[in-house]
Amino acid sequence: MRVLPWAYLALAYAFVFLPVVVLVVFSFQDGRLPVPPFRGFSLQWYDKILADAGLMTALWNSALVAFVSSALALLMGFLAAHALARVRLPGSVLLRGVLIAPMTVSYLIIALGLLRVFNQTGAPLSLWTAGIGHVVINLPLCFAIAYAAMGDHQKNAERAARDLGATEAQVLWHISAPMLAPALAAAFFLSVTFSWDEFIIAFLLTRFEVTLPVEIWSMLRSGLSPATNAVGSLVFLVSISAVFLMEIFVFRRAK
Repeated sequence: MRVLPWAYLALAYAFVFLPVVVLVVFSFQDGRLPVPPFRGFSLQWYDKILADAGLMTALWNSALVAFVSSALALLMGFLAAHALARVRLPGSVLLRGVLIAPMTVSYLIIALGLLRVFNQTGAPLSLWTAGIGHVVINLPLCFAIAYAAMGDHQKNAERAARDLGATEAQVLWHISAPMLAPALAAAFFLSVTFSWDEFIIAFLLTRFEVTLPVEIWSMLRSGLSPATNAVGSLVFLVSISAVFLMEIFVFRRAK
């Protein structure tokens, strides 16, 4: 009977990671089509994408948008969570629901709404407008994680700091944020991951400066190629590296 849990686990991992394994394997295909049979090992497609200036620019754009928008979403979400958790406001339950509501809305609807706002205000579409869109979709996530992590022991520590003469800014910086560091780091890394992979908002809210998912979509329009598999493999490598870093520097430290 003990074999069954391991069999279930193996099936779950196979279901999740089999597409990734196929993607990585055929990124080394020595041929022009990423389809069976495997025709031999080659690094030519990695050489091609690393030498593609447009692709590398899109990669940098994705990293810039992901980290800046995630930092802003984390800051705003943390401050909102601290306010609603520590101060009794009229309609607090309703305010929490309104903040979390964008998590239930399609990215397409959010992107169309933001596009309408930017067109009405005359704001030019750029990486900045895409970054604003990513803040909109990631702020509710950061708020929910930070709010769920706040407990009475943190409230007691904050009260003690105020009694000793600390200002509210000092309480936030020296007490609240360090005690919530694992939760805040998890919220930040998740936001980076969601922003890194997001396509709809980036596609509708950028014009000439595109992110990596938009660039990959442009590559796919010209047909399947092992080069797209190589790009996907690099994206997966970045994502899995972020997960390992979070496990090493955040969760183990928290334990």
